[in-house]
Amino acid sequence: MKIAVFSAKRYDREFLQQAAGGAHLVRFLEPHLSQETASLAAGFDAVCVFVNDVLDAGVLEIICSFGVKLVALRCAGFNNVDLAAAARLGIAVVRVPAYSPYAVAEHALALILALNRKIHRAYNRVREGNFALDGLLGFDMHGRTVGVIGTGRIGRVFIDIMAGFGCRILCYDPFPPKEGLPAHACLVSLETIYEESDIISLHCPLTPENYHLINVQTLECMKDGVMLINTSRGALLDTPAVIGAMKSGKVGALGLDVYEEEGDLFFEDLSSRIIPDDIFTRLLTFPNVLITGHQAFFTREALQNIATTTVANIEEWEKTGKCGNAVRP
Repeated sequence: MKIAVFSAKRYDREFLQQAAGGAHLVRFLEPHLSQETASLAAGFDAVCVFVNDVLDAGVLEIICSFGVKLVALRCAGFNNVDLAAAARLGIAVVRVPAYSPYAVAEHALALILALNRKIHRAYNRVREGNFALDGLLGFDMHGRTVGVIGTGRIGRVFIDIMAGFGCRILCYDPFPPKEGLPAHACLVSLETIYEESDIISLHCPLTPENYHLINVQTLECMKDGVMLINTSRGALLDTPAVIGAMKSGKVGALGLDVYEEEGDLFFEDLSSRIIPDDIFTRLLTFPNVLITGHQAFFTREALQNIATTTVANIEEWEKTGKCGNAVRP
């Protein structure tokens, strides 16, 4: 099978080539898939894409005209794909529903601990010979209330991790797991999470229903000084609203691994350029904001699982015309 891999980095080549084992003709392409680059899919049976590739109706129509019949997402989220247009054009869409929930949940914890104990600030101080503790005061995690929005695989791993710290855990999910939640977690309303949580961590997919879930109105319901953590999708937050809440002290700390307009920023080296995104650069001015560039998934185990599942999805679809990890409208 001929596969065009967009947004390909060195690590994508390494793990996908190993998983494919020479069974497919794979071409690795550095550009994101978009209307401007869709012509690169000519001559291929499938495109393999990542979180910031654009697969709207226009792009899907272009690649369909080239004979592409399969979109293989090497991620769990699929909010960047127009599923209705794909179905209309006869293009199958498959994804990697789980690669390493531990990777993402552990990264969320890393953001929490770093923000709470000011690790990022302490690191810079010590390197400058400043060993003063003023401004580095944190709090005990034990006994704090943690709100978890989304109780899928990642959310449940995160719940178990926070339980180990002795936290009180509140959860919200419109579709809670059929197997139930651990005994140390309590399923509550969103309103209760907003009102009672010291830390709120997002572990849900982006859907039309939860776009800008964190906004001016919901922020007003939260405790003063609440810590917000987002390792899911950037558009779950109304970023200007969060900035306003940080300026007022409503939000005491913010940890982001995703950003609504990350498509032109993340996964690239922009260190020698001026970043034109005024909202993003405003975030960087806050001492109580910690941002990582969509790296929560980035562990060796996760990359191996992503590559293995992606290749297996492609091969299952090629052999049967179906796939257990297919995404439908």
